[in-house]
Amino acid sequence: MSARPLVLVVSPGDETYRGYCLEQVAAAYDVVLLTGAEPSWEKPFIVDHEVADLTDPAALLAGGQALAERQELAGVVTWDEWNLVPTARLALALGLPSNSVEVMRACRNKGTARTLFARHGVPSAASMRARTLLEAGLATTTLGFPAVIKPAAFAGSIGVIRVDHPEELPAAFAFASQGANRSREDTGVLVEEYLDGPEFSVECVTHRGKTTAVAVTRKHLGPAPYFDETGHTVDATDPLLTQVAPAAAAAVRALGITDGVQHVELRLVDGQPRLIEVNARIGGDMIGHLVRLATGINLPKAAADLACGRTPDLTPSQRGAAGIRMLYPDASGTLTARHINLPFTAHTPWLRQVQWIREIGEQLLLPPDGDLFTARAGFYIVTGRNTAEVTERLDTAADEITVTTRADR
Repeated sequence: MSARPLVLVVSPGDETYRGYCLEQVAAAYDVVLLTGAEPSWEKPFIVDHEVADLTDPAALLAGGQALAERQELAGVVTWDEWNLVPTARLALALGLPSNSVEVMRACRNKGTARTLFARHGVPSAASMRARTLLEAGLATTTLGFPAVIKPAAFAGSIGVIRVDHPEELPAAFAFASQGANRSREDTGVLVEEYLDGPEFSVECVTHRGKTTAVAVTRKHLGPAPYFDETGHTVDATDPLLTQVAPAAAAAVRALGITDGVQHVELRLVDGQPRLIEVNARIGGDMIGHLVRLATGINLPKAAADLACGRTPDLTPSQRGAAGIRMLYPDASGTLTARHINLPFTAHTPWLRQVQWIREIGEQLLLPPDGDLFTARAGFYIVTGRNTAEVTERLDTAADEITVTTRADR
């Protein structure tokens, strides 16, 4: 029998973007898995599992309880945005440490979060709910243009669009509504004030109500009016961290979060932080991996520590930088070629990873017809001493990688 604590991971995600999370947790804990499909790549990292329909709250709860009957669990954790609320419900049922279900619901619902930000004096964006196109139009008369229309409870910038003029409103409302209809929790749409400024996220760890901002991520977005993220950079010595950390901690506190890892998104408007949202899990797009490459801080292990009632180690062990760039085609169509200069990769140690996620012959769809799940062909990761060097290396590597599509008739 292992002497290591046993943690239940709900919904490990896909190997490409979330494999590092499971691997890093399994280095410190024995892991049992609650998943929607029979494990494949996860097998080396787990000691037991249950397969359940994770879209069915009752089935998820039953699967977790079945594991708890066989195993002595110390905690339960997820980094899956869609399962934050059910995982909190499961932890409560099993008597394991967790934020409350109500707190997780507030994190999942942008309208609720805006209300709590306002109540606690956290600078955010003015926001109004719109059930119809008429209500959206009325909201813009109050909020003005440009405005942002978004699903109340979704993620990945899906359904989020900027509107600069009234005549753009019908198509934008339809786009946001289509995204909102994919939510399992709230199919509402919000009309919000546009925050004009550079976008960042703050990677936070909260333990017993005290939030530590461990890194700031500088975000890079695709062309307007959409908000698709095209890349991220993390620098252990980024001076912006001390400027935005208090606002991020205030937002976490306003939502009532007491423990866990948070990915807090904000913009700087006239040099002042304004909150977009708090995601109560490790950031996507390999951000947790970038944090470890740049600082040495292990966010997946910290998430498991907190789920098991332990104090995480947040001591930085290195002072570098790392960046990721997503590979998008110039136009939607069938992927006909994907290529990287192999001699370049063989002689470039700072190019840490090149990952293809689409095969030749598959269709790539950019917004508005597609989203980040349908548009990306892959990504690559580089490291360096600071943000400037990482940015230069991202640009250098871009010249060695090609993605070609053929327009579909």
